[in-house]
Amino acid sequence: MKHENKEKTINKIQEMVYELKIGDVMKQDVITVEPETLMSELRTILRDTRISGTPVVKNDKLVGIISIEDFIKWLTEGGEDHPVESSMSSTVKTAYSDEPLVHAISALEKHGYGRLPIIERETGKLAGIVTKGTVIEGLLRELEIDYHEDEIRRYRASHFFEDIIADKTTLIFQYNIEGNNFSKAGTVASGLKKTLLRLGIGPVICRRVAIAAYESEMNIIFYTEGGNITVFVHSKLIQMEAKDTGPGIPDIEKALEPGFSTAPDWVRELGFGAGMGLVNIKKCADEFKISSDVKKGTDLNITIKMEAL
Repeated sequence: MKHENKEKTINKIQEMVYELKIGDVMKQDVITVEPETLMSELRTILRDTRISGTPVVKNDKLVGIISIEDFIKWLTEGGEDHPVESSMSSTVKTAYSDEPLVHAISALEKHGYGRLPIIERETGKLAGIVTKGTVIEGLLRELEIDYHEDEIRRYRASHFFEDIIADKTTLIFQYNIEGNNFSKAGTVASGLKKTLLRLGIGPVICRRVAIAAYESEMNIIFYTEGGNITVFVHSKLIQMEAKDTGPGIPDIEKALEPGFSTAPDWVRELGFGAGMGLVNIKKCADEFKISSDVKKGTDLNITIKMEAL
């Protein structure tokens, strides 16, 4: 498949939301209330801290969330004082601090939330909170840091292939991926991108490779028992192969339609299964091939051309 105008469709911000973890941008110093906190006390907290809602916590565990909308509803219904647990929402969408940032952004957008409580995976305790504001602040902070690091790497690793004396040079990187290991989601794509940058490969190419690797990695983690991604770096192009021994894809043409997904409910609850994984991979590739056998697995190959390092 031909690549067209990738610089306009994949930018630095899009790359970073795949690479960063939620914990990198979440606000850790969170104002909370307990279920027994009175609504009259909540009024004071919201007014003095200028926040529009807060998590409700008991023994460091999240039990609900109370928003300014809940508070206004309480006022319109008479405002008789009672504990916040009577007005809070007890069914709360959350995310883990070690998940990729793209999960949090997807949840905020999909559900229209103003805030997303973040949980520590190992302890189950409230670790922080993410809002659109904290996402933007975190991205701006990381952009500044990443800019300086890029300058150092570019100076250190420029013209890597030109310095090697050989008729043909190929670098091979292989990553083994464990199925259902959500705590490592995105680590392969992140590590690959850093490696390519250190080789002096341009940031636009690195973004395309990283996003294709991320989507491939997620497919293996969520739908299979495991697999691997192998990357071949040549002087003029990058080839990536993602293999798994999962259930396979019965209808490849259907799977390549935007919005189509066979993801189970638990995958959708984690912010995936929107039917854009293969679409995003195809979008990043200059050449795209996929083959799949039901009950045997899937083999995905993409090629990304480099005009210059």
